[in-house]
Amino acid sequence: MQRTLKYLLVLLCGLRISNLSAERVSVPIGGNSWVEAGITEKISADGLSEWSEKQAILTTWVRFSEPATFKLYLTGKSNSKSTIRVTIAGKSQEVEWVQNAENEIFTGKWGVKNSGYVKIELQGLSRSDSIFGMPHAWILEGEELSNKLSFVKNNEGNFFYWGRRGPSVHLNYAVPAKMDSVEWFYNELTVPPTQDVVGSYFMANGFAEGYFGMQVNSDSERRILFSVWSPFSTDDPNAIPDDQKIRRLKKGDAVYTGEFGNEGSGGQSYLKFPWKAGKTYKFLLHGAPSGDSTTTYTAYFFAPEVNQWQLIASFKRPRTHTYLARLHSFLENFIPETGQKSRRVYFGNQWIRTSDGLWTEISAAKFSADNTARKGYRMDYAGGSEGRQFYLQNCGFFSDPTPIGIPLQRLPAASPPDIDFEKLPGN
Repeated sequence: MQRTLKYLLVLLCGLRISNLSAERVSVPIGGNSWVEAGITEKISADGLSEWSEKQAILTTWVRFSEPATFKLYLTGKSNSKSTIRVTIAGKSQEVEWVQNAENEIFTGKWGVKNSGYVKIELQGLSRSDSIFGMPHAWILEGEELSNKLSFVKNNEGNFFYWGRRGPSVHLNYAVPAKMDSVEWFYNELTVPPTQDVVGSYFMANGFAEGYFGMQVNSDSERRILFSVWSPFSTDDPNAIPDDQKIRRLKKGDAVYTGEFGNEGSGGQSYLKFPWKAGKTYKFLLHGAPSGDSTTTYTAYFFAPEVNQWQLIASFKRPRTHTYLARLHSFLENFIPETGQKSRRVYFGNQWIRTSDGLWTEISAAKFSADNTARKGYRMDYAGGSEGRQFYLQNCGFFSDPTPIGIPLQRLPAASPPDIDFEKLPGN
């Protein structure tokens, strides 16, 4: 009898110790999910709503740092008696969602064999009401899971929005320290075929006070965008004092100019232009003090379809006396609904020219990423070099991120670009 009691005591203690190592991790749908093939379905901070279409598939992405076994639960509310299907790595499980229940639905025990991103799919099969339900979060239960998982954990700082947009990635170019009068910055940009995803901004010529590159704004519209921030810090352009507004000096044909806000404020210009993936486009930026406590920035764009330089715009920035500084390129997605789609861009043949006419090639850069990446909320980011080009890649939930801060080097080119500055448009 004593031996039996001792055995039971040891067994219970073992179970208690085992339970202590089990963790429950909640993955919010509002910051980590997208809808495929659905039209009416919507994702908000509260999760999935208006879920009525059988063809709609909710996809949620979680990154595992190592293999794991876990139990999976779905939380939310249903006004319908529904049958739903959960799929992970080709394995599916059908479960019933009880009417008027707001609880956790156990969907089964699952295993992940490798590190990297895992997609959890949810699809509705049948329902007794107009919608299948309103899912809020996935709960993963297993041993020491919190140390193994990467995802957008909460909406503090509006990170459901930023997380669904995906990480932004940058190339910070290594300009020689003694060059303090960089007046011109030249760069070439190529988007590979199929990588021109809607919502992408492929920014070629970034500088301390603005940015210049090209966008995919919709299925039918693309832009060449050039903007300069006001020295007055605000997200509302109407709040900028008159003496700190960006002034337009000139613009190219068919170029729109105005103001922008929400991510700082200032002067904006863009040309609607049907640029194509697979072709290389050239960007030329000029920046120099104007002699009256202002600095003038001018952007030129060269498309092989046109075969000549086009003026985008020229802006004057008040309370500024500087040449071009903090030269960089970046890749970002500005539409959360496309944050699950991968995109890549190549930058090559970077050159700078000083005020005394000296050309210098820039063949070194440092890779960096935004706060979404640094917090570990999204880890689908990369940068590197291939031959004479640097590249940046983000979104799409690929599993091998590039270490942030890593130095990059590309092969040098033969000679600087052949540009007749006297014949640039607007001169």
